[in-house]
Amino acid sequence: MSVPRSTLPVILLGSTGSIGCQTLEVCGRYGIPVLGLGCQSSIERLEEQIRSFHPAAVAVEDRDAARILADRLAHTPFADCVVHGGDGAACRLAGLPGPAIVVQAMVGMAGIQPVLAAIAAGHKLAIANKEVLVSAGSLVQQACRRAGIVLRPIDSEHSAIWQALSGSPPREGEPFYAKAASGDRHPALRRVILTASGGPFYGSSLAELAAVTPAAAVAHPTWAMGAKISVDSATMMNKGLEMIEAACLFGLGAAEIDAVIHPQSIIHSFVEWTDGSVLAQLGFPDMCQPIQFALSYPERWPHPERRWDPLDPSSSRLDFAPLDEAVFPATALARECLRRGGSHPLALNAANEVAVAAFLAGKIAFPAIMAVVTAVLEGRRAGWEEDATEMAQVLELDSEARRLAAAAVRGLGTAGN
Repeated sequence: MSVPRSTLPVILLGSTGSIGCQTLEVCGRYGIPVLGLGCQSSIERLEEQIRSFHPAAVAVEDRDAARILADRLAHTPFADCVVHGGDGAACRLAGLPGPAIVVQAMVGMAGIQPVLAAIAAGHKLAIANKEVLVSAGSLVQQACRRAGIVLRPIDSEHSAIWQALSGSPPREGEPFYAKAASGDRHPALRRVILTASGGPFYGSSLAELAAVTPAAAVAHPTWAMGAKISVDSATMMNKGLEMIEAACLFGLGAAEIDAVIHPQSIIHSFVEWTDGSVLAQLGFPDMCQPIQFALSYPERWPHPERRWDPLDPSSSRLDFAPLDEAVFPATALARECLRRGGSHPLALNAANEVAVAAFLAGKIAFPAIMAVVTAVLEGRRAGWEEDATEMAQVLELDSEARRLAAAAVRGLGTAGN
């Protein structure tokens, strides 16, 4: 398929992960040029991607892995591919000169500085790294406003909201709401409702959750995702983080963001307007669709292949249920952090990252993930009352919350105790 006329070259951070691989699938489908690729250390997969997409540069955060990759490429047709390695490699890649759209698909807090580098370079920015907006949303949106950049969300729920808002002009004569994900509230927006699949343990009791293993937690029934986000889906923290992300992207308060269980994952979000109308975006659970929309906006590109049969409303079930926050308290914790404001969402995210890593390493049991997060939030610090508006402040507060979380993990002992 020929390259659409609006296409910019792509710089893809986190190219070897689930979102990264699906982004390259979209790039390959439409012949979109790939300017740069970045990963942490998975150089085998990265080398395959280099051979397929011929980027001008790549970034490997693991310095030793970067050296190995450079040696492998030295006597091949790809020897001219610049290999950035070590700390700051992703930032150097994100700041490559020339017009481009940066797709930020890294996991965790490590994605903040590359996002700021992309903004400083004046690139368009599509973001799937929700932890960046949860932890440093004010900082990122301020940088975007200064640069005149509007974020393009890739999470299916936020893409759904963005698509609904983009189709509703706020003033007569405007074809679409160009500032939909700028952090400025649409004047006719009342609230949004995110949907959640419920994860692999929907309907489980607290007693049943105590026996959950890492292998069971990463086996999501609907979506194919990486280990960390799969565990977040299992605890429902993913939905909590998405609530905070929605507040950052669309200028909403805690009382204006709801969530509901929707096991089929067909409706991705609802948008309620001040006149009482509600719009819902429907799509099959395939991340290539929101990725493609982020790259094509404001156009819609025709899909040459169908992964799914066309939606048949006469034979499709759409079920909904309320969240069970007694069994899955993550969304309640996130809502409270959003209500408190300041850097409480940052502390929530940092504690959760530490706790999930401990669970996957077999150090704590599944219910202890939320116990660690709760312990950190209950140890409230004065610095969390204010937004972190400088990078040094973000890193300092994040480090403090991680220290508290690590101490909570040690206090809980191993999963077998």
